[in-house]
Amino acid sequence: MLLAMLPVSPDRQPGEHLQDVLERDFISVQTRNTPTTYYEGRQGPTGFEYELMRRFADHLGVSLALNDGHNSSEVLDAVRKQGDMGAAALPLDPSRDGLIFSRPIMPLQPLVVYRRGITPPESIADLVELEVGTLSGTGTDTVMRELQAEHPELSWKESNDMEIASLLSRVASGELDAAVVYQRQFRLNRLFFPEVEDGFTLGKPLSLAWAFPAGQGLGLVREANRFLADIQSSGLLQRLETRYFGRDNYLEYVGARTFIKHAKQRLPDYAELFREAARANGFDWKLLAAVGYQESHWDPKATSPTGVRGLMMLTLPTAGDLGVDNRLDPEQSIKGGARYLRSLEQRLPKSITGKDRLYMAMAAYNVGLGHLYDARDITKQRGGNPNVWVDVRRSLPLLQEKQWYEQTRHGYARGGEPVVYVRNIRRYYEVLTYVDRSQEQFHPINARLPEDAVPSSGSFDVIPPRS
Repeated sequence: MLLAMLPVSPDRQPGEHLQDVLERDFISVQTRNTPTTYYEGRQGPTGFEYELMRRFADHLGVSLALNDGHNSSEVLDAVRKQGDMGAAALPLDPSRDGLIFSRPIMPLQPLVVYRRGITPPESIADLVELEVGTLSGTGTDTVMRELQAEHPELSWKESNDMEIASLLSRVASGELDAAVVYQRQFRLNRLFFPEVEDGFTLGKPLSLAWAFPAGQGLGLVREANRFLADIQSSGLLQRLETRYFGRDNYLEYVGARTFIKHAKQRLPDYAELFREAARANGFDWKLLAAVGYQESHWDPKATSPTGVRGLMMLTLPTAGDLGVDNRLDPEQSIKGGARYLRSLEQRLPKSITGKDRLYMAMAAYNVGLGHLYDARDITKQRGGNPNVWVDVRRSLPLLQEKQWYEQTRHGYARGGEPVVYVRNIRRYYEVLTYVDRSQEQFHPINARLPEDAVPSSGSFDVIPPRS
């Protein structure tokens, strides 16, 4: 390990810094207010590194004090002068004076991204003719300087007063042709910038780490390393990475470009109706919006060949039962659809609980409650648990097979459809949750700004070619 090679500072004994933190009963952390690090969400503070910081403070048995008023180039200097530690998507760099870094937390792979429509860059040589940007103080700028030593004609722009979303906005708008960011940052933000494509990776991965002031002893650093090793071995670190940075493969289900386009252009007209219906029926409004998108792509005039109509695609009998006299009226359709989904959930057996109950109610919205019960019966016959969605979803497609549907009360059904239906709604809901919790930091989708709007804050310094 890196720290095993570091001598104890003569200024303080190994455990003194840790003892100071324990005695004062709080740990001071220098960080940045960004969607991938720390920000105020609707339920309070959140973010990938905030989760780690909070858990580390709990591990120490102290309170957490954050200073988030820094840009990327200021954090390390603040750690040297003020804080107990820094946690702000910092690359591990032992060459930094006055600092000690923790063990690696996760890899940071530099990546070239570019604006859709230009010739895709495939090598460093392709970047020479492009307007390229990056963020200073994040490690990607260091990577560019190392590359310039081998490719002196390379030039780029870098900024120390903007964050990843602003940088990607510059690419999407055409101010930049390409940017160098970290792969995980782009994985999260790509949902909100479908105009930006991933190109090629640059060099070997760096490592995200925490920074501590040198000369304070190694007690706090060692305790941080023990904590990080524990959450890695327990699987907690991987779960947090998945929660905050998502999975690339779900984009294939979502149709990200179309979805984001409709979220900008259509959803704002109906968002308040979804919120009202959600409050009245005890749902998350984003879930109802996701159901509406799966049903009609938020088209209030939608009509299917089977006669279901409107934004929530209600059948005529169901609309009558719900008191909906105009299925093409968005307000009636949304409120009716919410009441119908709630009624389906309430009619399910009490033995079905939690998310399983919600997913089965959504499946019933698509295929009907009777067919869902048939699939539960098949699940029992096959030795599965009829109260668990994972088991029931395996049985639903069997309603299309004669040897199975002949045994059921309600007969044949296109049982594969509700499986895809629930899966898609969950994916749409994921995307809307990212947008909602970002507090408009990722993309101007929530602010209803023009698609070509670019944040006004942030400036670049030009790094010229080497003469």
